[in-house]
Amino acid sequence: MQFDPDLESKDRNFVTALARGLEILRCFRRGDLTLTNSDFSERTGLPKATISRLTHTLCELDYLVADSRVGTYRLSAGVLRLGFSRLAAMDMRDRAKHEMHALRMDGPNPFVTVALGEQHRTEVIYLATECSTEEVTLLMRVGSRLPLFHSAMGKAILAVTPEERCEQIFGFARMEGAEVEEDARAQYRDAVAEYTAKGYCSGYGNWRSDVNGIAVPVHSLSDGRVYGLNVGGPSYRVKPKQLETVYAERLLKVAEAISINE
Repeated sequence: MQFDPDLESKDRNFVTALARGLEILRCFRRGDLTLTNSDFSERTGLPKATISRLTHTLCELDYLVADSRVGTYRLSAGVLRLGFSRLAAMDMRDRAKHEMHALRMDGPNPFVTVALGEQHRTEVIYLATECSTEEVTLLMRVGSRLPLFHSAMGKAILAVTPEERCEQIFGFARMEGAEVEEDARAQYRDAVAEYTAKGYCSGYGNWRSDVNGIAVPVHSLSDGRVYGLNVGGPSYRVKPKQLETVYAERLLKVAEAISINE
């Protein structure tokens, strides 16, 4: 993710130094245990001198840990504390677990997985999962990420997200390239149309060619947040017809129950 230098000039309240520090933390990807200042510079587009000041500050604040022998950095427990505090504070996840478990267990297909997620920039992050216990299954854990514009869950969230917030999300897509933004807007229009017609959004091989799923939005009545709730699984075990004729109605009822019980 390249840092966008134009944001500061567009928004007088935008704090560039804070944004740059957060971009450093976002540089870590799955499988990255350590990164160097050169890695940070390459992934953010920021000069190495700026990176050095940012990594020093993040180490002082205990969000990074430096290994001066080899010049690498790793995430510290400070970052984990932020993440777990976020999850602990969000009772939506706790309320949803019982309903999600029932949806997985009471349905006719033992290969389905049920998950709850929330949008972050151009991704959806899983907050809770109820995975199939079958040997062949779709294994997704808390913290797993999906593409916002090309997953059923992401499109279900987008379909009911206020226009002003969507424009902000399209801005994140624009940072990844003009063609990414164009595709994002097209996917958004399709999501709204499908949700309006069916009450849910589908993803049949869009995110991964071997995965089928449908999703609905879940509204938080207390703070206005929008979550996504999906059900899906391996495409050769979980078919679109069954998702639409059997699970769609159940999924909608679970979404409604979670919102009402808030």
